[in-house]
Amino acid sequence: MKKLIENSVIINQKSQYITIIFFLITFLFSIGQQKTNPNNQSEELGKVTWYRDYDEALKKAKSENKDVLILFQEVPGCSTCRNYGHNVLSHPLMVEAIEDQFIPLAIYNNKEGKDKQILQLYNEPSWNNPVVRIVNAKGENVVNRIAGNYSAKALYSTMTTSLEKANKPIPEYMKLLETELLNSNNNTIKETYFKMYCFWTGEKHLGKVDGVLSTEAGFMGGHEVVKVKFDPNKVNQKNLSVHAKQANFSPITKSNYRTASNDVKYYLKHTNYKFLPLTELQKTKINSALGLGVSPNKYLSPKQLKWLNEIKHSKTKQYVLFNQDFFKAWDKKNSITTN
Repeated sequence: MKKLIENSVIINQKSQYITIIFFLITFLFSIGQQKTNPNNQSEELGKVTWYRDYDEALKKAKSENKDVLILFQEVPGCSTCRNYGHNVLSHPLMVEAIEDQFIPLAIYNNKEGKDKQILQLYNEPSWNNPVVRIVNAKGENVVNRIAGNYSAKALYSTMTTSLEKANKPIPEYMKLLETELLNSNNNTIKETYFKMYCFWTGEKHLGKVDGVLSTEAGFMGGHEVVKVKFDPNKVNQKNLSVHAKQANFSPITKSNYRTASNDVKYYLKHTNYKFLPLTELQKTKINSALGLGVSPNKYLSPKQLKWLNEIKHSKTKQYVLFNQDFFKAWDKKNSITTN
């Protein structure tokens, strides 16, 4: 009899364990269904991790005090939809901004069920090009919808407008993203050269100037020089020269310039920041800050900060990524950390 009772208890315990495991698996599966996976999702969604349930997204928005960024997208879609996924929703810093500052929600405009219900709720057309709305936790629009403009600049501008309306600060990495978006395909970018006693100091001093997009150490006519690319809408040649003169740098006309490959971004390349994928503007600002003895962490996105912290505590081999193509380096770092 005692043995029978013991066996019964064991069976009940096993049954309870199985039930718990079943509900745990069901719960995890339901979570997985609520969000997309950038590693295997449709190209129209870019590389953002999207919620797929409207009610769940609104709940999350309320609990985290964030707005919901809704992408109404045709999946699978036309070339405009695919290009939006590739060109706008795949830039690593844009992805970071969307995921960090908002609750991302994707609604397919060519599907039945819940997707169609939300489409009708906002009176959005079916089988349409990408549309973006930013709504609050009640589902109310907080800014004008984006329709007919498929540029990253338009999305960024709408995002910052919503953050400003919520009295939230714009993170520094987002400001750098804005600068790079505004200057992509910009034919007005200017280039100039300054000579100095030490190009390490040159990059440090010139890289901090607002409007300077990149610096590069080099040689010219026996002098150490720094090549500077700048946005003339932010800083002109005259003001840049005045700033350079304060550090005893002087302008020099380009002649037989060559890059000092081993000395470019000197301060950055002697720190753990060299193991991070960085945009050109991030490299310039981070190198300058390090040279000036100031923490450059404000220029990093949440994921970059996470990687930096992991690098500091890691004993495994790290790969220098800052001098590689930003997008390829980002994918490489992502694959290393997920494997």
